[in-house]
Amino acid sequence: MMISQSTAVLAAGLADPVFGSQTVFRTILDAFSAPGQVFELDDGLAGNPTHLPTAAAALLLTLADYETPVYLSGEDNETRRWLAFHTGAPKAVTQAAARFAVIDASFDASLAAFNLGDDRYPDTSSTVIFLCDALDGGLPFTLTGPGIPSSTVFAPLGVSASLWREIADNNAMFPLGVDLIFVAGAKLAGLPRSTLVHGAF
Repeated sequence: MMISQSTAVLAAGLADPVFGSQTVFRTILDAFSAPGQVFELDDGLAGNPTHLPTAAAALLLTLADYETPVYLSGEDNETRRWLAFHTGAPKAVTQAAARFAVIDASFDASLAAFNLGDDRYPDTSSTVIFLCDALDGGLPFTLTGPGIPSSTVFAPLGVSASLWREIADNNAMFPLGVDLIFVAGAKLAGLPRSTLVHGAF
């Protein structure tokens, strides 16, 4: 039976869905345990949409399912079809409805518009995946908080000073607020809401 090129792209995913997703999930836990530290995924990803970096694709394959609405800051039909095929994740019509979100430097709304959780269930907040050109070479900011022995400098390329200011405001709302994962290629770094950001905004 002939398989069209578009179907072949949709069929690509984690080469070993069980082992691959376990590996990715462990990396996510490590990234949130050591904020600002860069990790590289070796996930066996067989393919991903054109505009979705390898790390972001692996994260969504591991975390998203039919009960987790996903928001895309740029409506990318290829990514949306790929995501629905592999995970069944529905489209988040608004930011507040998103369990997971994928945004990039063109994002011009506010992080506060995502689900920030509530006092009873702070864990229901959105997790935001930010697409970067690189995880170094950008504006440097100092991070402190749980998982950081003293302090560390994090400088992802493509994150503006205004977005850093929003991230600092988000962290100040702990235990409410969104958690962030920065990705570039196959690399990722976590920034949980418990991390404090210091720098010139």
